[in-house]
Amino acid sequence: MNTATQLQALLQQRFDGNTSCTVSFDQVTMELPAHDLLEYCQALRDEPDFKFEQLIDLCVVDYLTYGLDNWATTTATSQGFSRGVDPIHPAILAAQPANNRQRFAVVYHLLSVTHNQRLRLKCYAHGETPTMPSVIEIWPSVNWYEREAYDLFGVEFKNHPDLRRILTDYEFKGYPFRKDFPLIGTVEMRYDAAQEKVIYEPVSIVDRTLVPKVIRYVGHSQVEET
Repeated sequence: MNTATQLQALLQQRFDGNTSCTVSFDQVTMELPAHDLLEYCQALRDEPDFKFEQLIDLCVVDYLTYGLDNWATTTATSQGFSRGVDPIHPAILAAQPANNRQRFAVVYHLLSVTHNQRLRLKCYAHGETPTMPSVIEIWPSVNWYEREAYDLFGVEFKNHPDLRRILTDYEFKGYPFRKDFPLIGTVEMRYDAAQEKVIYEPVSIVDRTLVPKVIRYVGHSQVEET
């Protein structure tokens, strides 16, 4: 079994200059370009130093407003709890227009049974329609994970054999896990007895603003802040 720092060194030596490897909480995260994904994944599965035989999870991160704003609320205290922001310098924002920022990151979690170690891969999906190559030929277990990512985030996976929605209805509009998707959705469905079928209608729920709540203990008293 290699330690996290030993695995980091092996990865940097094998994929020198093309990846970024960091260690956090004793786990290695390797960031790589999308055009190298399949080649690198094949090597990570097959080469003796790595032998990541299993893909145990795939998820997507939406960086739409990362580092740009605080809690998306109309009223909230300006202090008393973390604002959740690591501000980006204006010069960086000027050099990276909003439409060119890397918004969607696809994250792969790999397990090596042979070496008893884990690895996190992070790869950004580019394009107006975020697209990534499917790794289903390398790890067949990714099948439903890629379908879930497509259903909830709208990331398309090239050469996936059956890329359909898996959690929402086939006629569902939009991608519910994107940060710009309305919290109440856009339509609601119900069964109409008169028509004897399921129908779709505009949502009847009133939208509301979520305000973070922090519970603090002062002495033996409980104080709630919003």
